[in-house]
Amino acid sequence: MSFDAKHFLKTVSEAPGVYRMLDDQGNVLYVGKAKRLKARLASYFRGALNTKTQALVARIADIQVTITRSETEALLLEQTLIKELRPPYNILLRDDKSYPYVFASDRHPYPALEFKRVRNKRNDGRYLGPYTSSNAVRESLALMQKIFRIRNCEDTVFAHRTRPCLQYQIGRCSAPCVDYISQEDYRRDLEHAVMCLEGKSEQVTNQLTAAMEAASHALDFEEAARLRDQVQHLRRLQERQVVDTDASDADIFALAERPGGLCVSVLTVRQGRMLGARHHTPENGLDLTPDELLGEFVSQYYLGQGRELPAEVITSHALPDNDILQAALSEHAGKRIRVAHQVRGYRAQWQQLAITNAEQYLGTQLANRSQLSKRFETLRSALSMEQAPHRLECFDISHSHGEATVASCVVFDQDGPVKSDYRRFNIEGVAAGDDYAAMRQALTRRFKRLQQEDGKRPDILLIDGGKGQLNMSREVLQELGVTDVRLIGVAKGTTRKAGLETLFLETVDNTLSLESGSPALHLIQHIRDEAHRFAITGHRQRRDKARRTSTLQDIPGVGPKRRRELLKFFGGLQGVRHATRDELARVPGISASLAASIHQALHG
Repeated sequence: MSFDAKHFLKTVSEAPGVYRMLDDQGNVLYVGKAKRLKARLASYFRGALNTKTQALVARIADIQVTITRSETEALLLEQTLIKELRPPYNILLRDDKSYPYVFASDRHPYPALEFKRVRNKRNDGRYLGPYTSSNAVRESLALMQKIFRIRNCEDTVFAHRTRPCLQYQIGRCSAPCVDYISQEDYRRDLEHAVMCLEGKSEQVTNQLTAAMEAASHALDFEEAARLRDQVQHLRRLQERQVVDTDASDADIFALAERPGGLCVSVLTVRQGRMLGARHHTPENGLDLTPDELLGEFVSQYYLGQGRELPAEVITSHALPDNDILQAALSEHAGKRIRVAHQVRGYRAQWQQLAITNAEQYLGTQLANRSQLSKRFETLRSALSMEQAPHRLECFDISHSHGEATVASCVVFDQDGPVKSDYRRFNIEGVAAGDDYAAMRQALTRRFKRLQQEDGKRPDILLIDGGKGQLNMSREVLQELGVTDVRLIGVAKGTTRKAGLETLFLETVDNTLSLESGSPALHLIQHIRDEAHRFAITGHRQRRDKARRTSTLQDIPGVGPKRRRELLKFFGGLQGVRHATRDELARVPGISASLAASIHQALHG
């Protein structure tokens, strides 16, 4: 069966990451990185492709993705996988003898930063490196040129210039060839660039911040603005990289579970560098809780398979009998092994990355066309329908103590979620907390509009609620004369555990019994959970609408001193707005919780 690219692309994340293209034998054909996985992968299946790329696409049977926190992480992981897997469609180095260096001459009055493959034995300058990726070196040199305006021309060209070149005109060079900058100032900029390449960008940023404040106090605002731009560029450069934060060895286990499936992703980190993620889909025949299941999985992964143990094992859930497992793994490995769930810093980032990968992989698997077809067919059989339903809609209500009430409508067809048809309804004019009235308003608005515009009606209408919501929904449909839509009420069980829901078909006296492992029930749970998620997101956006236009002065906990620290750290309000939660937490005096509040206030 050929690869269904259109269906696959519906489930791919927009995050940065690495993708592996596999043939029908499971062999890796190609490894690539992307700043936005969805956009990059979509480019392979539309538009004009060269002959070799067409040959690659024709052999694709599956694509696996690993999400990373940034494009830089993706680049590092891509190079690691290429070296390990040696895919036939990737460019492979013939040997590992020629590593790139960055060279800065000591003999030239205005030295350039040069890319070198061979290190000269003469002691005529500084060599930085060796580096593992020539692309990364070239990207770094381009960034240093952009930030510090270091020249990139050949010495012969430099010696014969009589006027500035185009690089000066676009702000990429300070024109030392025509003495537009003194040797002292140029050497200072060069030293800053070298320090950044040596990993000392934090020191450079502090120096530039002090210089920016001094220029501002001296009323030299043009120079202060130039230094501010440099600070902002460097803050983006200093984004914490999960793959290269520490020299630790660790395996990170994350479990994601949804109706109809579960996934355990194992993230492997060695010497502080992420080597990749592998995904497993074990059966949960005994209906174990997530922490019990993950504990069993970790035990079998090491003790049953004889795998090498790292110094640390990190899990997404707190494991039962954690101390016993830790002792057993330590004895098995002959060294102390730490098993942890509550972690901080870069370990918490690894943990979150593993969780993200598990959820992404599980979402892709559940959206598989064959899985969906089976679910729709099982639902058809359970409802004794002549044909499988083509369109399902589910409504849910979300609010906070009656504030900012929002109703959601999500739509599924036999290809999965139809997100272009999702709708939200801002509920107005009902008593706070009156879910029945809120649902009545949402259903009335929805089906009146369908009648007026002759839109697509659902075959089945799912209502997330108990008997009262079902009765009210049936009244609305009867009032509007809608008779060709089947109505199903989904009431949570006493423990609110998935699989214990009560399903009402049309009336509260007619219950629909489905086994906890039924694909039809999994489909209903899936659409119900999606409606719940969509409603909560809409409610939060509506509730926090005012916050999205906030400035720093409006944020609780951010006084004059913290505002000053934030603006100084990021070089201005624009830099603060572009910062992530982790970057905000690096500012002196800003805790992780306050960083989250600031990010929420600025972005909603």
